[in-house]
Amino acid sequence: MTVAPLRIGNASGFYGDRFDAMREMLTGGPLDVLTGDYLAELTMLILGRDRLKNPSGGYARTFLSQLEECLGLALERGVRIVANAGGLNPAGLADAVRQLSDRLGIPARVAHVEGDDLTAGHPRSLAAHAYLGGAGIAACLREGADIVVTGRVTDAALVTGPAVAHFGWAPDAYDRLAGAVVAGHVLECGTQATGGNYAFFTDHDPARLRHPGFPLAELHEDGTSVITKHDGTGGLVDIGTVTAQLLYETSGARYAGPDGTARLDSVRLTQEAPDRVRISGVRGEAPPPTLKVGLNRLGGYRNEVVFVLTGLGIEAKAALVRDQMEAALDAAKSRPSEVRWDLARTDHPDAPTEETASALLRLVVRDRDQDAVGRTLSGAAIELALASYPGFHVIAPPGKGSPYGVFEDVYVPQDSVEHVAVLHDGRRVQVAPAIDTLVLEPAPAPALPEPLPPGPTRRAPLGVVAGARSGDKGGNANVGVWVRSDDAWRWLVHQLTADRFQNLITESCHLKVVRHTLPNLRALNFVVEGILGEGVASQHRFDPQAKALGEWLRSRHLDIPEALL
Repeated sequence: MTVAPLRIGNASGFYGDRFDAMREMLTGGPLDVLTGDYLAELTMLILGRDRLKNPSGGYARTFLSQLEECLGLALERGVRIVANAGGLNPAGLADAVRQLSDRLGIPARVAHVEGDDLTAGHPRSLAAHAYLGGAGIAACLREGADIVVTGRVTDAALVTGPAVAHFGWAPDAYDRLAGAVVAGHVLECGTQATGGNYAFFTDHDPARLRHPGFPLAELHEDGTSVITKHDGTGGLVDIGTVTAQLLYETSGARYAGPDGTARLDSVRLTQEAPDRVRISGVRGEAPPPTLKVGLNRLGGYRNEVVFVLTGLGIEAKAALVRDQMEAALDAAKSRPSEVRWDLARTDHPDAPTEETASALLRLVVRDRDQDAVGRTLSGAAIELALASYPGFHVIAPPGKGSPYGVFEDVYVPQDSVEHVAVLHDGRRVQVAPAIDTLVLEPAPAPALPEPLPPGPTRRAPLGVVAGARSGDKGGNANVGVWVRSDDAWRWLVHQLTADRFQNLITESCHLKVVRHTLPNLRALNFVVEGILGEGVASQHRFDPQAKALGEWLRSRHLDIPEALL
């Protein structure tokens, strides 16, 4: 007997996403399950610091506020809610939801998933959490939970868990599980799948993108899905928006997780109708034998000062204040252990305004001693107010210095982590680790199409023909680049090599850059190792999460065949 499709939506892509999204999704059209992704590497650090102040905290409190408005609505419409808002304390959030349910007089069966917290085994970490799969979520839903909250699970687990509970897939139904993993990856970042942060946004009516609706997937028993959104909501769903999200924060053709490894090189996208993109052909493999564990710790203290340099002689002014500051830092009782300078030439010649005549010289310092980045820096900068370059001023005076975090990932055997589903009636169900596993290895390189025949070219930005989306994974960044025609793909795959990427993105020229090729998506994915230092919380660079790295690449000029322009 064929099981009805599962209609599963998303109402949060991060902690702080649109508050009204939960109500919008519940009232906008039919749903079976509504998910919310509240966690990221930086969020775990923030919640870890919150838990230091309040041991009963450590979860996303906005989820409770959203539920206060929407709990009755969800139960009335038969929509089950699955969210990783539990953060560092899923049991605490589950109790808070039960208290909310009692206070509102709306009976709800609340379950949670735990076992991801490995902090005790990593004493130098503020938070150490394994990325669990969806099996615990599935166990809670099978036993009748209305609401399931988790701690650190993979983003895709919010979809694989409900899918396994609904369709009854076996643990080794890898193709079907991989289809759910891919659908979950598309949904996890909310409106990034429906026109948000979209490279080709100028091709569409601005009014349509002003308030994009959140995405949903119609997931079928065979693992295929259709990505769409509620009728009448803003935004758009097309092959480009889905491709962009598929490339986001991934690396090679194998997209691994504890539920299975999805082969991104097998994904096929079809524009089935307006705002409906079918995902099919997804192949899956056994999961790797290990689980990823995200470690967050405090790295020390950080401070910065931004000098404004206006008018003529920008380079000379920068050199003067830099020499003065370096001498003052050298003479200080405790020089910061790390000192970094960056000059942003935002100035224009013969500028019509003072702001557009100005460049920004940014000084960032780090040290384990707060005084070394606080008093030392502020004293040195303030004392130059009347003794440095003409027009001296700063964006803001430096403060005391603020703590920064460091993220790293390690891997542990799957069977070393206790994955537990705590049901709504208090029963505890142990979730078994994967029986079959497959060590993760790079996928074989695919065959490439013939290059375009020679012809006239024109110097133009890459973004005229290619879209991009970039993001962070620990200290690495990825940049996914895709095109929209076969001819453009024949040009791109031969022209945009790893070496060419490094020439265009000069920050990467001394780093390792790995190129992955995904012909079905007409896409390349570049992983730039170490460009983000010790992760987003360390604020290593101007754009600490590499969100705009892809847009910088699209702005660089190449010789592009006129036939593509």
